[in-house]
Amino acid sequence: MLSILRKLLPSKKDKDLKALIPLVKEIKKESEQLAGLSDDELRGKTAAFKARIQEHVAAVNKELEQTRKLAHTEKDINLKEEHYRALDTLRKTRNQQLEEVLLDLIPEAFAVVQETARRLTENHQLEVVATEMDRELAATRPHIEIKGDKAIWRNHWETAGGKIDWNMTHYDVQLMGGIVLHQGKIAEMATGEGKTLVATLPVYLNALTGMGVHLVTVNSYLAARDAEWNAPIFQFHGLTVDCIDLHQPNSDERRKAYLADITYGTNNE
Repeated sequence: MLSILRKLLPSKKDKDLKALIPLVKEIKKESEQLAGLSDDELRGKTAAFKARIQEHVAAVNKELEQTRKLAHTEKDINLKEEHYRALDTLRKTRNQQLEEVLLDLIPEAFAVVQETARRLTENHQLEVVATEMDRELAATRPHIEIKGDKAIWRNHWETAGGKIDWNMTHYDVQLMGGIVLHQGKIAEMATGEGKTLVATLPVYLNALTGMGVHLVTVNSYLAARDAEWNAPIFQFHGLTVDCIDLHQPNSDERRKAYLADITYGTNNE
């Protein structure tokens, strides 16, 4: 009887997987469409995503800025408090709108990260028109080479754990893990199932807002290693990456690390 009931009544795991599979299919469909783009066109998707996000929250951001100015200039204490309460409400509205647009962007944004990882794995390098950020990074990152107006991004670089040759692409289980993390849930994965790779998906997606993303690990070695391991995936798309554990407390370098698009650090920091 129990075995019959199990067949008739799907488990929580079955229900969760059923809800995730359609999104995974959408991501893979988007990835197939990206395959025909040049490296520059793939890179251009990030700017387009950022523009869509800002357009979605433009009205509430304008109202936030106006209310913030009123709060700062108001002399009457009661009116000032009223303005600050309005700011809190507007911030909640802005965050809700950001969540709406990010959920809508999951298939396209995850596909961009997946396609970038695939190209680095299969082609060993990406060639794009050099940006100012490319030129700055090339000064200290041997895997980036500037040739005239072109930037060559190779698929091997140094990390805290030694040299890495990028050879990872996102499989369905990692796409599911990324979706779950963005939904604010816990994704439990065994050793070797690609937790470090999973993190690239929601981190990239949320970094598109320009509000900063913190990725927390359990020790400074992992924080530094993961930051250096994944940084080129993000930096290729114009996102800044840093690790607070690499810098002294209260230093200018650490303050700059906190202002990066993506900041790695340890739980005790």
